[in-house]
Amino acid sequence: MKIDLRYLLGATAVAALSLAGAASAQECPRGDLDERFCDADGDLIADIPEDESQWIDPETLIFAYTPVEDPAVYKTAWSDFIDYLSEKTGKEIVFFPVQSNAAQIEAMRSGRLHISGFNTGSNPLAVNCAGFRPFTIMAGEDGSFGYEMEIITYPGSGIESVEDIKGKQLAFTSPTSNSGFKAPSAILKADYDMLPERDFEPVFSGKHDNSILGVANQDYLAASIANSVMQRMLERDVVSEDQIVSLYKSQTFPTTGYGVVHNLKPDLQEAIEDAFFSFEWEGTSLEEEFSKNGESQFIPITYQEYWDVIRKIDAANDVSYACE
Repeated sequence: MKIDLRYLLGATAVAALSLAGAASAQECPRGDLDERFCDADGDLIADIPEDESQWIDPETLIFAYTPVEDPAVYKTAWSDFIDYLSEKTGKEIVFFPVQSNAAQIEAMRSGRLHISGFNTGSNPLAVNCAGFRPFTIMAGEDGSFGYEMEIITYPGSGIESVEDIKGKQLAFTSPTSNSGFKAPSAILKADYDMLPERDFEPVFSGKHDNSILGVANQDYLAASIANSVMQRMLERDVVSEDQIVSLYKSQTFPTTGYGVVHNLKPDLQEAIEDAFFSFEWEGTSLEEEFSKNGESQFIPITYQEYWDVIRKIDAANDVSYACE
C-alpha cells in the first residue's frame, strides 16, 4: 500500500487542530503544560481527554525517532519493530524521518506525529507543548539505562582540560539537546564559571554525529556530545578511538523517551504500550543497532521521576517551556 505522506500529515493536522481549542476552554490544573492540556492527576503530563469526541484513531500512525544521526540508518533499525507495532495495533505505521528536534515537536503539536522517541532534552518541551506522554526508555538486560554527556577534543588539539576551552570554540548540537547544550551549559557555568560568548565561542552543529565527526576530523576543537551516540559510531567504525579524547564525563542521564500523543484513543495507547513492552529484541534490526551501546529491552518509566534531573538543569539554564 503506497501512502502519500504529505497528504496524510496534512489531513491528520487538520483533524487535530480542529480539537485544539477544546482543552483550553475548560478550567483545569496544568502546571507548566500548554493551555490546551490538563493534568488533573498531577503526573506532569497531559491527561487523556475525558471527552471521547476529542480522541483520535487514525488509520495510519506516524512514528519518528529523535534526529541524532542519519535518519536512513534508523529507518532500517526500526523496521522490525514497526512491523510488530503494525501487527499489534492493526494500523499502518509510517516512519517519519524528522530533521530537527524543533520539527519533531511541532509535528506532534500540530497532529502530524502520533508515536515518537524524543531525546532527553526535548522531552520536557514535547510534554509541555505537544501533549507527549512518555512511558518507556531503552535499557540493558539488567535494567540499567542512560548515557553521559562528554566534552571531547582530538589528540594534539592543545586542549588538555575543560579550562583550556577558554578563548576557543566549543561545538554544541542544538539548543533543545540535553547533552548537546543544556547540561554542558549548566555544568560549565556552575563548576567552571565559564559562559558562552564571554569565555568561549559557541557554535551549533545540528546533530551529535556532526559534532563527533567534526572533532574526529579536526573541524571542531571541542564538542559536547551524548556518549551513547559516540559508542554506536565507534561500533560502526564511523570514527575510531584514536581520533577522540574525552575531557569531561557527566553523571548518567535518562536516554530517549518513547511515548504517544495524549489524544490517541485510550485502547490504542494501550496497544502501543503493549507493543513496546512485549517486543522480542533477539535477532531483530533493533537489537542489531542498539545493542551497540548495551540496550536490549524497553522498560517502563514516568516523566515525573526520570526527568527530574533534566527539569533541574532546565531551571538552572532559565529554560522556558512556553510554546512558541
